[in-house]
Amino acid sequence: MNSFVHKTLVVQLQTGGTERCPVLAHLSYDAADPFAVTAVFSHDGRVLARWRLDREMLTDGLDRPVGVGDVRMRPASTGMWEELRVEFLGDARPDGGRQRAVVFAWAPAIAAFLRETREIVPPGREEVRVDDFLQDVLAGG
Repeated sequence: MNSFVHKTLVVQLQTGGTERCPVLAHLSYDAADPFAVTAVFSHDGRVLARWRLDREMLTDGLDRPVGVGDVRMRPASTGMWEELRVEFLGDARPDGGRQRAVVFAWAPAIAAFLRETREIVPPGREEVRVDDFLQDVLAGG
């Protein structure tokens, strides 16, 4: 059985007051880290950002607003498209504000990716190997 899922999607990135621009979102899920989805955003071969997202939060964000702090998600509709709106807040700027980026992804594509992750590890069946984790921590990893 495969323990890894990877999907590459074209999403829309909006920063500051700019218009949306297309970037690639590389989503990956590994059963060895069952609670997390890794999202790597890239453009013209350059990695723009890498985030580890909570799989359950990503699932919930398709239906309702979720998140406080650095990552917030909610469904958004443009009339023609159902989207997942993901807001990322960065470090504080000298003026007291924070860097901010919003990613808009086609919700059915995110839902399909999440269905594949649930086939590998159903919700509630995640395991955390505490002994392996402690061994890594003690080894300095």
